[in-house]
Amino acid sequence: MPENLVTLKPAELQKVLGEIKEPPYRIRQIYKWVWGKSSNEILNFSDLPTRLREHLSRNYYIRRAELVSALHSSDGAIKFLLRLENQDQIESVFIPDAERNTVCVSSQVGCPLKCTFCATGKLGYTRNLKFHEILEQVRIVRDYVNTRITNVVFMGMGEPLLNYEEVIEAARILNDNYTFGIGARKITISTAGIIPGIRKLMKEPEQFKLAVSLNSAIQEKREMLMPVAKKFTLLSLKESLIEFYEAKKRWITFEYILIPEVNDSKEDLEALADYVNSIPSKLNLIPYNPHPYSEFRAPTDQEVEKFLKGLRKRILRAVTLRKSKGQDIQGACGQLAYFVKPKE
Repeated sequence: MPENLVTLKPAELQKVLGEIKEPPYRIRQIYKWVWGKSSNEILNFSDLPTRLREHLSRNYYIRRAELVSALHSSDGAIKFLLRLENQDQIESVFIPDAERNTVCVSSQVGCPLKCTFCATGKLGYTRNLKFHEILEQVRIVRDYVNTRITNVVFMGMGEPLLNYEEVIEAARILNDNYTFGIGARKITISTAGIIPGIRKLMKEPEQFKLAVSLNSAIQEKREMLMPVAKKFTLLSLKESLIEFYEAKKRWITFEYILIPEVNDSKEDLEALADYVNSIPSKLNLIPYNPHPYSEFRAPTDQEVEKFLKGLRKRILRAVTLRKSKGQDIQGACGQLAYFVKPKE
């Protein structure tokens, strides 16, 4: 029974090639066609020997994810709805910004973490994505916008570190010059604080960036916003992040979604500054983006400015205000869920 060639990981492809006495460098040649050139016709892989092309075409086919829709924002962002081979649907976002062309990718169908501020959390959890389903998001976006992708952020639907092996496999292929050629330091893996995944990531040879969705430095409040904090406390998270820095010598990026009347008090400000100052890190402040299932409102410009000013007085390192693109197409941070009604 023929298999879908795009589903083969490098180790699996190496085994296939070894069985027919082909050298390992053929993997990169095949991946160049599959991922770098988006070719769907194996017989057109022109730098492979005819015998190998014929063997592969007899035993494999190429079937891709389907682009269902692309919604264009007034600020240049584009939200993509993709249908996978099993009919599950996911969303990805293209975010152009000066010299950067970033794709925000999903790592799961839905999400199991149920963060109270996030639309994806309302969907519930269906499954982890396979490495090739993650790569398809970047490939489809790249081909649609017809430009080089410089950055990838694992900040779409799902918790990347709960799908560790597939996420890392995808990140490595994204990094390969034969496929997408995206620098390891331009690939950011975001987490709600899954400590076992952080400890695995610190042992990887690649310099992938780590971002942590913090949202409160007060334990009880973080548990209310992010139930996963009950299992992975702020104290244990801090310990793992210091270990990560010591192992990688790379600053951690904290993401703090500012929700008015929830995590914007003086107490919140001081706790956040103390926490961030204790870890080699930088902080991105993100004004909350409401969605139809929101129980919170967006902060006013004055509320954002007040909190930002307080942070810059107290935090020793970089603090950046990140205003999410794609709000008018529900493609901003925390808004990816609009293709399906949330589970009750």
